[in-house]
Amino acid sequence: MSPPSPSDAPTPRLSVVIATYNRLPLITRLLGQLATQTLPADQFEVVVVDDGSQESVREPLSALTLPYALRVEVQANAGAAAARHRGVLAARGEVVLVTDDDMQVDRDFLERHLAHHPEGSRHVVLGRIRPDPAIGDMPLFERWYAYLNHRMAEELSTPGAQVRGNHLFTGNVSFRRADYVGVGGFDKSLGQSEDVELGVRLEKAGCAFVFASDAHVLHGSDHVSFERWLKRAHRYGMFDTQVARKHPDVRGVNPWRLLFETNPLARPLLAATVVAPQATRVLTGAVMRAAQAADKLGLEKAAFAGTSVVYGMEYLRGARTEAGGWTGIAREVVRYLQGGSR
Repeated sequence: MSPPSPSDAPTPRLSVVIATYNRLPLITRLLGQLATQTLPADQFEVVVVDDGSQESVREPLSALTLPYALRVEVQANAGAAAARHRGVLAARGEVVLVTDDDMQVDRDFLERHLAHHPEGSRHVVLGRIRPDPAIGDMPLFERWYAYLNHRMAEELSTPGAQVRGNHLFTGNVSFRRADYVGVGGFDKSLGQSEDVELGVRLEKAGCAFVFASDAHVLHGSDHVSFERWLKRAHRYGMFDTQVARKHPDVRGVNPWRLLFETNPLARPLLAATVVAPQATRVLTGAVMRAAQAADKLGLEKAAFAGTSVVYGMEYLRGARTEAGGWTGIAREVVRYLQGGSR
């Protein structure tokens, strides 16, 4: 029996929003896992937004036999933020859960998220992102990313830990649709940093942030290009600079914090990158080769430390690009020093 169409179905308690791009096998896998949820199928819907995939996913996804209401939106390629925004606006549930097309979920995933949204609350629930069991086959820079997720999760799971807006990540988050719309949704001009900036606005609007280790996803990766990873780091530096300009009172989003908060042993390399961004590219490559050598020797801690330095160097190159010349850099550093305590 086919599920009711979205227009005929009763209003769901929860809407799952997933942006996808050229990942038909992965989004199909996730939709299959959502079909086995302990939350009754008539209590949630799924909205998939195809962000201009080379081969449209609408037809193959619409042909799936699923117990819940599925809507597939299609748009010209405009980026993940625009796709997620479209999905949230199309959602009908009071609570919206945003996740990525390459995630995997347990059967009680949706039920656990909803449990953190008691009646009358204005919670933003950050679920844990666990690495895929096959993480050992991933490149060093992707395993480093998983390590950062694990470290942040451990910190936020500590009793008394304060979860803030700048912790928001779109891989596993749920919030009240009314709160999202109320703050204006994702700023689509911010590219990769739209999630953090949305979190800052939600916090300023009075939402309470909750970290839910029990509502976890498994994250694998199909990213294998070191060069593309560096480009992402560069873009994060640029976009985070724009976020810092919008929220000068939130020091935690200012990219120049790396010069003051990073391990003191790494600061000279980061400073050198700011002074001579092009000349230090050879140095960046040397640090990454050293990290990879440490990784082959089983020295994981040293490998991750080196990868952090490489990321920080390229990230600050991006921040320097966005800041412009020395006057702009000085202005951004002063903004960090004069910012608030967050």
